[in-house]
Amino acid sequence: MVDSDGIELKDIQTLRQECETTNNWSQLTNALLAIFGDMNTLSSSFLKESSCDISCPVDKEQAQMAFRMIKLECPPFLFKRVTDRVRKLVRQNVMTKKDQLDALHLNAIVILFQCPVYIDILYPNNLLNELCEFIANIDTQLQDKLCEYLVEDQQSTMAPSMSSSSSSSQTISTFRQLLAIFHHMVQVRLLSRSTSSSVSSTSNADPMVAEATKCLAMLYRKNEQLHLVPYTEFYNEAVNEHLEIKEDFPNFKDHKGFSFCDYPFILNPVVKADILKIESVYQMRHELQDAFFRALFQGVNSPYLVLEIRRDHIIEDTLQQLEEKSIQDLKKQLRIQFVGEEGVDEGGVQKEFFQLMVRELFDLKYGMFTFNDESRLCWFNAHLILENDADGGTGSGKEDVTTIREYKLLGLLIGLAVYNSVILDLHFPLALYKKLMNVPVDISDLKQLDPSLGHGLDQLLHMNQHLQESPSASIDEFDHYFQVDIESFGQLKTFDLKPDGGSIMVTKDDREEFVNLYVDFLLNKSIKNQFAAFQLGFNLICQDCAIKIFRPEEIEQLVCGSSDLDFYALEKSTVYDGGWNENSTVIRYFWEIVHDFTFEEKKKLLFFATGSDRAPIGGLSKLQFVIAKNGGDSDRLPTSHTCYNVLLLCEYGSKEKLRERLLTSISNSEGFGMI
Repeated sequence: MVDSDGIELKDIQTLRQECETTNNWSQLTNALLAIFGDMNTLSSSFLKESSCDISCPVDKEQAQMAFRMIKLECPPFLFKRVTDRVRKLVRQNVMTKKDQLDALHLNAIVILFQCPVYIDILYPNNLLNELCEFIANIDTQLQDKLCEYLVEDQQSTMAPSMSSSSSSSQTISTFRQLLAIFHHMVQVRLLSRSTSSSVSSTSNADPMVAEATKCLAMLYRKNEQLHLVPYTEFYNEAVNEHLEIKEDFPNFKDHKGFSFCDYPFILNPVVKADILKIESVYQMRHELQDAFFRALFQGVNSPYLVLEIRRDHIIEDTLQQLEEKSIQDLKKQLRIQFVGEEGVDEGGVQKEFFQLMVRELFDLKYGMFTFNDESRLCWFNAHLILENDADGGTGSGKEDVTTIREYKLLGLLIGLAVYNSVILDLHFPLALYKKLMNVPVDISDLKQLDPSLGHGLDQLLHMNQHLQESPSASIDEFDHYFQVDIESFGQLKTFDLKPDGGSIMVTKDDREEFVNLYVDFLLNKSIKNQFAAFQLGFNLICQDCAIKIFRPEEIEQLVCGSSDLDFYALEKSTVYDGGWNENSTVIRYFWEIVHDFTFEEKKKLLFFATGSDRAPIGGLSKLQFVIAKNGGDSDRLPTSHTCYNVLLLCEYGSKEKLRERLLTSISNSEGFGMI
């Protein structure tokens, strides 16, 4: 019953019945060992009656029933012998050259994944180590095909759909099960090493951790294609808790050995921010040492990036001074000096500098950005596109050189803020951060920026009822041509989305092309020069740094922080100085008052104490906030050291007095009035 074509469930059932009748299991044993001892034969087993190239050939249900029968309805020795043979088979094929493996051999791995105990990390004789090693050592193309096979819905005759909305619940459930399996492998290995006194806690030298992580990478690529689960489900708690950044990051930079930074999807934004900060501090120290060394031979050279700024000429002074700095100077620690003021910049002055610069550059009087009232988001003004060329192109002309310099300046400022760990109050859509990371934008980004326009285009894509009569029927209600209108300084300008677009009406057949061209024009082509200058400025600081390990969503958190202000988390993490503790009367009054504040009052308090009204990446628990005693009962107002996130309070005699003094301070904290 068993030949080179493999075996089916009915064959095993027949053999089992015969062996049970004769009480001689040798025939079934020999058959199973032959099947599970050869990759080609196993790959030809448990196949669907009909299959196509884009779907998994394996009948998973048949394979599951076969394993269940061998495990539960046959003598125990039989399952053990099959398991031993399978383990040997997989290990042998790990050593096989990649060019000797093809998609057919993936069937065998899919079959083995149908045995629950083989992929149960709590089962002593599981095959996870062997399976992970096999998967990690095949090429990416085969990994992607294997992942497609593993997550495919058993009832489906097609490969998984291109989006989670059309993927079956079974596909998503299977995907999550696989994700949990590989996550648990990493966690168990890390935790076992961290609790073992005889084994180094380093995870980078553990091949099993590396192989399980590569299996997670296989799933991550599929998830980026299908969007089955939120990307945050790939964060691994054990990795983020036990990662030795000072060991892992150099491996990444020097391309030596395994590094989790090569698989950044596994790291949460807090750890990534720590990596970026360590890299920035290292670079700043290097520039500091280099400046002192050069001073010995070339004269005095400032170890800091010092900008001397006049408040009433803040953009002009900043532009001029930054353009005079070398790339090496830009990597130094930033120091801001406002002309005529005595403040020493230990962090607080530069926070205010960035706030003033952002406020100035985003002022609508400059016309650099447009503001959408519906989304409350900003976008690059397309006003640099002049009149259409006579040949019907998308427009060309001389750019406003000053404005282009200012776009570059803003990009540079954001890069400097990231480099110096300063949070900015920016209101860009995710599309900006996607473009910075060279991730394509799509209609979902336009929906976020301009909900009404995005919804209209989405309607155009999905209206079908009245278009059924003729596939070439025009969409008359919308009266769309392959053109787009752009408002610039009160004038409406029309641009063709493709040659002679003004004479091409949008039809049912080409509406997707129209929407894609429309989105591309608004988010890419119409702002090409503006964004190119902005990106150039940003990359002067961030191109060669750890920013590459961030997702666009995480860069947004890094740059802007979070507007989710959990003051209970802040209370738990606050440190007290000057003899106070969490049980001191004034401290208890303080938190009772703060928790009763409105959201706007909480933002003002945060701004007063730290120089920013947003939480750092990871939330307010990561703020390192300090409340210090500033003398006995007094009429003096609370003050703060924004450089160090320190709030100074007197020992006010009553709760109402503390409330009044605190509200007075936070309501009058505009400008650098803090200590």
